[in-house]
Amino acid sequence: MATSNPLLDDLAGLMTGAMGAARTAGDEARTAMQARVRSMIADMDLAERDEVEALRQIAVKALERVEALEARVEALEKKKA
Repeated sequence: MATSNPLLDDLAGLMTGAMGAARTAGDEARTAMQARVRSMIADMDLAERDEVEALRQIAVKALERVEALEARVEALEKKKA
């Protein structure tokens, strides 16, 4: 019949508690870091996806217009010459 050693039982309980405390501390650190990163991103005043997409569409239209005008100028220069 096996007998339990109170010293080993206490040591095992202490280690279990320490592991739980370490896990909790890690979770708290992760949560604090995520909050800090979110705060930093909010302070950066970054453009949202829809704003970037709208600017991209404006740039594409402007480029198409420039290309059309370049072709028109080239045709007029050929006509003049």
